[in-house]
Formats: sequence, C-alpha cells, structure tokens
Amino acid sequence: MTAEEFRLAARAGPTPPEGLAGPLAALWWDARGDWDRAHGAAQAGEDAASAWVHAYLHRREGDLANADYWYRRAGRRRPADPLEAEWAAIAVALLAA
Repeated sequence: MTAEEFRLAARAGPTPPEGLAGPLAALWWDARGDWDRAHGAAQAGEDAASAWVHAYLHRREGDLANADYWYRRAGRRRPADPLEAEWAAIAVALLAA
C-alpha cells in the first residue's frame, strides 16, 4: 500500500484496520482529522516510530518545543518540509517496515 492509498483509506473508513500498529494507527487518525485519537495512539508506544509520529503531531498542533523533544526521542530533527510532506514521509517509512 502506498502512502496516498493509506491516506485515502483513512478518509474512507470509520476505524483503523484491525491489527494496525500504533504509529500507523496514529497517522490514520490524523488523516481523519482526529488529533486526540492520533495523539493517544502515538503516545501509547515506546519505540522510535511512535516518537516520530508523536513529534509530528505536536508540530502540527504548533507546540514546537514539545515536538522537538519527541524528535530527539525518535533520533530525528524537526524537518523544514510542510506537514503534509512529513506525514507522507512517515507513512512511506512505516508502511515499508
């Protein structure tokens, strides 16, 4: 599945597919515009992928200090790319894993 197919599926379905990993579930909820559910799914994980999505979500909300903390936890730096480009980059990486 491509990142765009994933985004379209998220916009079409009311709930994430069964067994979807936490970071991907967080991106799924974000694509539906539900920041709170996205944040809950990202916050539930302790791995680098969850931290990356968590960072992205705080960046989306405009809390850059908190985002930068989570980027460091993920071993990444805050990108200069637009949010939509970062969402796609995360989706591509997680879908390929």
